Amino acid sequence: MSSRANPKVVVLMGGPSAERDVSLSTGAECAAALRVSGCDVIEMDAGQQTSADLAVHLQEIAPDAVFNALHGRWGEDGCVQGMLEWLRIPYTHSGVLASALTMDKQRTKEVYQAHGLPFVKSVIASADDVKADHVMTPPYVVKPFNEGSSVGIYIVNDTANGPPKLADDMPAQVMVETYAPGRELTTAVMGDRALTVTDIIVDGWYDYAAKYEEGGSRHVIPADIPQDIFDACKDYALRAHQALGCRGMSRTDFRWDESRGLEGLILLETNTQPGMTPTSLAPEQADHCGISFPDLCRWLVEDASCDR
Repeated sequence: MSSRANPKVVVLMGGPSAERDVSLSTGAECAAALRVSGCDVIEMDAGQQTSADLAVHLQEIAPDAVFNALHGRWGEDGCVQGMLEWLRIPYTHSGVLASALTMDKQRTKEVYQAHGLPFVKSVIASADDVKADHVMTPPYVVKPFNEGSSVGIYIVNDTANGPPKLADDMPAQVMVETYAPGRELTTAVMGDRALTVTDIIVDGWYDYAAKYEEGGSRHVIPADIPQDIFDACKDYALRAHQALGCRGMSRTDFRWDESRGLEGLILLETNTQPGMTPTSLAPEQADHCGISFPDLCRWLVEDASCDR
């Protein structure tokens, strides 16, 4: 990126995905933090124009960097990254390949497996088959394989009378995943550094409401867990970040079954566009490590590039 003291930064936010509202919140918070850090900031809602118009507007503005604050499909699946590569505008977070790969939860697990990382077993099945009969012995979880923020989660308990009644807006192909009991842990990676571990305390499942509604969850940072589990979370998160080819910041989520010790720690997924409000998990971890929110956002801008 340009070495200007006051770089011109476009914050891309909003977009057309199911996570639009979260992205608008992320974008507004990041824009404010970048202004504090000395950047010349332009906020742009990617959901209020076509991709062709967006490309034209970005060319007209000619920013030093684009801060990608988009969440969900199109914004973190490699699409907008490909457009920015074509325009040769430096951008934050991961590139085309890593973004597309991590958005596909099943292919992410194939990378985990190839690099010796523990993960939850799953299959891809048609939604019609899932609604017709159990495709896996309960308990199991059904979810889209290419959405984020725990959108469209169904938990089928071992006492269930039958298969889940999926909503009509679920995709034709879904992921059916073995239910992993235990605590919800997460570790953010910033560059080549795993930051710390957060224990997410929630009643029930860590779904969309638990993530984003006030009082939906409580974060214990650093997590009060045995040192070997703490160290393993950091090790696994960094290895996942590197194996998937992530850049900038990522966050890897875990489930830990305390009764099984280290064998009970498994990876759920890696997120290349973690939530970026000051109270989101990744910025909370950065703050715990002495990195303020404006400094974190500025670091992401300074890390921006093409060919990621």
